[in-house]
Amino acid sequence: MSTNKHYIGRFAPSPSGPLHFGSLVAALGSYLQAQSQQGSWLVRMEDLDPPREMAGAADDILHTLEAYGLHWDGSVMYQSQRHEAYQAQIEQWLAHGQAYYCQCTRKQIKEAGGFYPGTCRELQQPAANSAIRLKVDEPVTYFVDRRHGRIEIPAALAQEDFIIRRRDGLYAYNLAVVLDDIEQGVTEVVRGADLIEPTGRQIGLYRLLGQTEVSYLHLPLAVTENGNKLSKQNHAPAIDKTAPKPALMAAMRFLGMTPPDDLLASNIDDILRWGSENWQLESLPDSTAVTLGF
Repeated sequence: MSTNKHYIGRFAPSPSGPLHFGSLVAALGSYLQAQSQQGSWLVRMEDLDPPREMAGAADDILHTLEAYGLHWDGSVMYQSQRHEAYQAQIEQWLAHGQAYYCQCTRKQIKEAGGFYPGTCRELQQPAANSAIRLKVDEPVTYFVDRRHGRIEIPAALAQEDFIIRRRDGLYAYNLAVVLDDIEQGVTEVVRGADLIEPTGRQIGLYRLLGQTEVSYLHLPLAVTENGNKLSKQNHAPAIDKTAPKPALMAAMRFLGMTPPDDLLASNIDDILRWGSENWQLESLPDSTAVTLGF
């Protein structure tokens, strides 16, 4: 168990399927960054969207992490058990006029140019059949990534009043992830580059809540030769729980590391120890997407 609580990182998969190589890259990168800082590494299950979840996937993900030697600190947090906290914050914003009900459809927003123009901001729409949006009065137009430096956020995206609870009653990712990171004391978010876009909104939530912002490190995405992200939606194959060492070594190489070939003969703990001792942000690929070469 880690003793230095100054650094707290996390891996937060959604249980929509088993872990694939892209998931392993995100898990390993966040784990090695935490280990290199003598920090804690948490696991949170982002089970916010039941229609997209696969039965048994949450347990399978945890068993896979254990098979790969990626042991987490503390207990696993499940977003499905955090609804009261999300709703309480929304109620507070609604009461103070910081959030409002919106009945605009996706089609209407698409016809308006693709970004929500604030149609319902002052209309006092009824709660029934409405989404809830947060008023964005102080847009976050850029952030500094630990590897990629200053990343600009398009003005239209930065200024958009975004959804914090969907019309179907499900809570939005941006709201949940920030409230959970605050609750767990996370100090740095290490995740895939597919989540660069919502980072500005999440920083805005920290500021609105008067909380200390975390730092961000976005790891390169694993993409196929035709440019598609390796993902559960694209039917990426599950990583093998019975033979973790080759995939661990491949993930290290993907992250710009150069593990010696004879490391494959070591046990998993020694492989991960080598990874922690040799982890350097400067070695990460410059690109936010890397084509798989195997």
